[in-house]
Amino acid sequence: MSDAPAKRGPLAGIRVLDCTGVIVGPTSTLLLAVQGAEVIKVEPPEGDLMRRLGGKAPPGAPGMSPKFMHFNRNKRSIVLDLKAPEGQEVIRRLAATSDVFVSNMRPRALASLGLTWEVLSALNPRLVHCTIAGFSSGGPYDGAPAYDTIIQGLSGVAACLEAVIGEPRFAPFVLTDHIVGIIAAQSICAALVARATTGEGQAIEVPMFENAAAFVLSEHLGQRTFDPEGSFGDPRIMTPDARPMKTKDGYICVSANTDPQARGFFDAIGRPELKDDPRFRNVAARLANVADYFALRAEVMLERDTAEWVELLRQHDVPAMPYHTLASLLDDPQLRGSGVLTQEEGEEHMLGLRHANRFSGSGLPESRLAPRQGEHAEAILSELGYDAADRARLQGKEIVA
Repeated sequence: MSDAPAKRGPLAGIRVLDCTGVIVGPTSTLLLAVQGAEVIKVEPPEGDLMRRLGGKAPPGAPGMSPKFMHFNRNKRSIVLDLKAPEGQEVIRRLAATSDVFVSNMRPRALASLGLTWEVLSALNPRLVHCTIAGFSSGGPYDGAPAYDTIIQGLSGVAACLEAVIGEPRFAPFVLTDHIVGIIAAQSICAALVARATTGEGQAIEVPMFENAAAFVLSEHLGQRTFDPEGSFGDPRIMTPDARPMKTKDGYICVSANTDPQARGFFDAIGRPELKDDPRFRNVAARLANVADYFALRAEVMLERDTAEWVELLRQHDVPAMPYHTLASLLDDPQLRGSGVLTQEEGEEHMLGLRHANRFSGSGLPESRLAPRQGEHAEAILSELGYDAADRARLQGKEIVA
């Protein structure tokens, strides 16, 4: 018997209508796509902004920037002019045949294009309609534009970095876009599970600000949880010393949090007497004296090379790994061996990123490169019942590109 059906992914058979752009929306639909969902990416005539903003495209492949390539694997692309009535008719046909609709357009734009939950659910009551918004509806920020940097500054992410390095900074990746995109994908899957029971779809609102603020506060609300005058932050993290430590030849990452790990650490560094030091004898003591504990670790790590420390700490069951630069990360044997980082077949010099998670029952679909702009328009229109003459008419009027 062929094992092909077992490699389609857990979301095989789910069709996702993807009207998102840039990062937060494509992050959510990427997760659905690499787990087997059929994702149809609907792009405006100018294409997803990330085709141009995401770095330099290789020669002969305009619009295929590195960032776009990595966030849009396993998707199909159709370009539609949704401002034209015929373009709206195409997307309504798509919505009627889809399981999920995802958008990060602002509510006013959705309404003007006839893509609200009220309109699309009337066509398809089983549709799961997910809107990723900057802010929850009904509040004073409702409808305001938002990008990752806006949300990082507003939600406290930049303030956390200020507490550590002395000035407000944005994280050097679109952190809140990633977090909220993952939450949106999880919410969509939850709604699909509910639909399996009720037979009905539902609308989902995933706000960036509220989710990012909850992410920050769950970590750093700290003693203010109980005391109006209490302190913010986890002191193990909110300290300049929570960082990779220098060794004789580079850096190392060490995490000795539990009591057995701390005792193993003291044995590994040749200081077993510190196990009885009142500052370090248990979790509570080390938390109260975190500055002393981190200073001790930083000082002793200078005594050996990174590889020596990694081996020695592992012998004592203390979590430790070398520090990677972006360049050295590409040579990591675990990333290469697991297949997450791979050379794309048939694409000279192109590195690809594969899904890291595995499913024993359903497997995962074959990884496919991100689509060229409008690459699958002919096939998608044909599947919707448009004959050759209709397809030519839509293309001639530039409704479909």
